[in-house]
Amino acid sequence: MSVNTSDFSVKKTDIKLIIKSFYELMKPRVMSLVIFTALVGLVISPNKISLIDSCFSLFFVAVGAGAAGALNMWYESEIDKVMSRTCLRPLPLGKISTNSALLFGIILSVISITGLYFFSNLLSAVVLTITILFYYFVYTVWLKRKTAQNIVIGGAAGAFPPVIGWTIATNNISIEPIILFLIIFFWTPSHFWALSLYKNEDYKKANIPMLSVIAGEDYTKKNIFIYSIILFPITLLPFVFDFASYINFFTVLCFGTTYIYLSYKLLREKDKKNSNFIANKVFIFSIFYLFFIFSTILLDNYFLL
Repeated sequence: MSVNTSDFSVKKTDIKLIIKSFYELMKPRVMSLVIFTALVGLVISPNKISLIDSCFSLFFVAVGAGAAGALNMWYESEIDKVMSRTCLRPLPLGKISTNSALLFGIILSVISITGLYFFSNLLSAVVLTITILFYYFVYTVWLKRKTAQNIVIGGAAGAFPPVIGWTIATNNISIEPIILFLIIFFWTPSHFWALSLYKNEDYKKANIPMLSVIAGEDYTKKNIFIYSIILFPITLLPFVFDFASYINFFTVLCFGTTYIYLSYKLLREKDKKNSNFIANKVFIFSIFYLFFIFSTILLDNYFLL
């Protein structure tokens, strides 16, 4: 009796695709940012915990971020179908059923909160719970389709990870994690408004009231420029409060002034094509801006301070 090995290879391929689809459901790029900023919050804390507890705690923070991402994709599956930026996600392509996505998000939420509680403390588990609930109920369900200020208020969800990292080690909240929270909170609007400028038609089709859709491009550009200025002194606070060195100070000085310059250049640009090109540059540069702010804080606290 012969065995058809092709059936096994097909099943093996199907399993790989399913695993990959569920992994994509967790928004891995967002997860990587969450892990990184939570790590910075953990490292700068005055209390040191074991490597094992640190790794497991950060793992469950990442799982929590993945849970929020899965719930977000479940709720927005119909919107994602009409947007070029999101139409290739697992749910619009039918790789995963909506019920499976919802169940996956709920299970990951429970696992992440429970796991963080056992490997860390109650406070960090509570902050993670608030983060997941805020991202899903406040941002995804309530704000995103209701107001042009969706990303301003909703951005708080992405600002919680360094606070969680700090509480993992200290079981309290002080000025340092609040400053890191504020940096991400005030960084978020200009970052996503820049994206909305060159993806404006997508947001119109999806009927999402981004600032560029509701108030127009010129008003959005003004707000990007204003927030780039507001963000700059806030990014200097780690140096002012002495949990970052001159390496961080000069990095912030360089990136902050460049970001303001790019935002001003975007504000002054009237040509639509050039405007979209500069908006894309602002969007990409903002990622590097945030990365180097947190990288230098991490470098300062792990090696220098």
